[in-house]
Amino acid sequence: MDNAEPVSLRAGEVLMKQGDPGDSAFVIVSGEFEVQKQSGQTLIKIDVRNPGDVVGEMALLSRAPRNATVVSKTDSETLQIPQEAFERLLSTSPSATLAVLRWVMARLTQNEALLHQQEKMAALGTLSAGLAHELNNPAAAAQRSASELNKSLLKLQVLTHQIESTAFKNNQTNWLDSFMQEASRRFSSPVRLAALERIELVEQLQAWLEANGIGTAWEFAPAMVNFGWNAEELEKLKGSACFDMSIEWLGMSCMTVGLLSEVQQATGRISQIVQAMKTYTYLDQAPLLEVDVHEGLENTLVIMQHKLKHGVTVKREYSSTLPRIEAYASELNQVWTNIIDNAVDAMDGKGEILLRTYAQNDHVVVEIVDSGPGIPREIQTRIYEPFFTTKPPGKGTGLGLHISHDIIVNRHHGQLLVESRPGETKFRVVLPRRIKGEEADE
Repeated sequence: MDNAEPVSLRAGEVLMKQGDPGDSAFVIVSGEFEVQKQSGQTLIKIDVRNPGDVVGEMALLSRAPRNATVVSKTDSETLQIPQEAFERLLSTSPSATLAVLRWVMARLTQNEALLHQQEKMAALGTLSAGLAHELNNPAAAAQRSASELNKSLLKLQVLTHQIESTAFKNNQTNWLDSFMQEASRRFSSPVRLAALERIELVEQLQAWLEANGIGTAWEFAPAMVNFGWNAEELEKLKGSACFDMSIEWLGMSCMTVGLLSEVQQATGRISQIVQAMKTYTYLDQAPLLEVDVHEGLENTLVIMQHKLKHGVTVKREYSSTLPRIEAYASELNQVWTNIIDNAVDAMDGKGEILLRTYAQNDHVVVEIVDSGPGIPREIQTRIYEPFFTTKPPGKGTGLGLHISHDIIVNRHHGQLLVESRPGETKFRVVLPRRIKGEEADE
């Protein structure tokens, strides 16, 4: 007390600033203080300190710069304790040392919990960005196809009226009925063609359409080939009074049905992504579930498609007899995400990932192997340490594998092992089929 100096602050004034030297600690006598941390462009509110709390002791003990800013939220009074007096107190009072140790442990626990939360938020941000990217492509495709579909339907309506009128005037209604029935049959069963075969057929049909005076041959030919129409089939339509009109109607109908199929495929892709996301997080379900490991891996790949599709090949060696296991499903999916994400980063977005599963006694084993440069032997024992990372600043917090290890070992009573050499890094996850112990009773 004799060495402490009173410090008064008004609301809004800064008691300590992030980055400043940690040369003193403060005891709050009255008022309220907010602890803030600048992370990139974001200002994060960490905690609130009240009368009786001590602030600044972590930097004072470590003789490091302040890692946060403390701002007075009200008019406040504090006592400033200089470094020399603080150290003398610790060296002469065992009870003071014990009290400070408790503070330090509480602060470390709080900081680790905060950083875990930041890691989850960062993962959520990455996940959200990936989902937005994945949903944007099929949504844009569906919108584009729907816009074209609107135009083609209007044209098709006019053509249908014209061909019916012409057939009625020329007493060819029976021919028109047969023609429409054949077209409908083909619309219901589009053909599957190899790429080279399809190109050849399109070129042949386009040449025939141009030779017969169809101005939009380049547009009609690809759509008509999809439903099995070729020059030989269309030759049969000659001799009808509706020949030119029937070719145009047929081309426009094929385009319309094709656009409908595109809309269906695009919206189906959106539904697939949404369903994968729902299954990935196991919304509205209890945390401990009977889990299909393959389903979790596949849903993870769907969610991460934006990172995989530009140069990463995924191979699967799944056991056909792999049993379901008892697991905290969404947490397990977080493990797959962390390991696969690290693998993609290690390969710089280009390479091969192998997913292998098999049963071993009463356990299920999942191996995730990448073709990256490998993890240096001297740091392999440190990869599960919190905050240890080989990624450049801003690319990782060093908590992904630490959290994964905690989920596998502590939550599921399993093992998370690594083997690495240049060109092959293998993470092996060993999980029991049933979780034993208190956690399984939650």
